Amino acid sequence: MKINKPIFADSEAEALLDFDREERQLALEYVAEAWNAAEDDGVESAALAHASLFAALTTLVNAHGEEAAADLIASLPNRIRSGDYSLKRVLQ
Repeated sequence: MKINKPIFADSEAEALLDFDREERQLALEYVAEAWNAAEDDGVESAALAHASLFAALTTLVNAHGEEAAADLIASLPNRIRSGDYSLKRVLQ
């Protein structure tokens, strides 16, 4: 499934991007809090990572379909190699 880019005036697009960015940041904070609580309870981080990936992928498939989710996953190796998911990445 192709996701079409919405057509908005620049200010509307910026407001939506800001809202999306803030919502994703809040979501990440919730996930980090749950992750830390699980680790405090003795759950291994590798098990948490696998469970998180499973939950994320099933949610993406349910929301956007198998093809769109597969397309997203196909783009991940390059993003991982380029450091998009490295917390200690040095930006130049």
